[in-house]
Amino acid sequence: MRIYVTEDYQAMSRKVANLLAAQVMIKPDCVLGLATGSTPVGAYQRLVELYRAGDVDFSQVRSINLDEYVGLAPTHDQSYRYFMQSNLFDHVNIDPANTNVPQGLAEDPEAECRRYNQVIHDLGPIDLQLLGMGHNGHIGFNEPSDVFERETHVVDLAQSTIQANARFFASADEVPRQAMTMGVQTIMQARKVLVAVSGKDKAEIVKKAFTGPVTPQVPASILQMHPDVVLVGDKAALSLL
Repeated sequence: MRIYVTEDYQAMSRKVANLLAAQVMIKPDCVLGLATGSTPVGAYQRLVELYRAGDVDFSQVRSINLDEYVGLAPTHDQSYRYFMQSNLFDHVNIDPANTNVPQGLAEDPEAECRRYNQVIHDLGPIDLQLLGMGHNGHIGFNEPSDVFERETHVVDLAQSTIQANARFFASADEVPRQAMTMGVQTIMQARKVLVAVSGKDKAEIVKKAFTGPVTPQVPASILQMHPDVVLVGDKAALSLL
């Protein structure tokens, strides 16, 4: 594992964006695994700046997103498809046909998970998977559990996750109770994993994930077993390592 300690969120975002951009430059038709949430917003903004400056070309990139809420339309302002469009896809030259996010309004979410697994398999291994980390150690929406889930599946969101995401909705009652998420096995099959963390409130879970036992009760701890992980965080988030 390589660890980059940055001064603050802005510096963390620049580092993450530079690593993503480097992957695209090295392999223009790479498969990027992308994440949502507040942590990667700054990195996506920096990627847009690099694109506008002519420094990175997304025209051949294929993308696979980690997850999506069950029951939200792609036009809903809290859906992850909407997030990706508004924060990255609409501002760079990526081919919309090459962007993949689970379909939140699928009539049969389990069937949608099977379809999404096939999409991932058809594209081949993810070259670089970007991850954030929840306060309970979740990656994607793989919540603390008794087992590590393998491939894309429907998950019941933990109450802590619902509360953490309530700030994006009018109230906690509006937060969906289920999501479709890429499984831990699929994440672990990525050639490289890039983890971004920021803020003192993440320090304890970062310590548990990367220095504690490997356990499905801390899903991110499985990353200790991956051969190529890069952790980028600000000083506050990495203060207990």
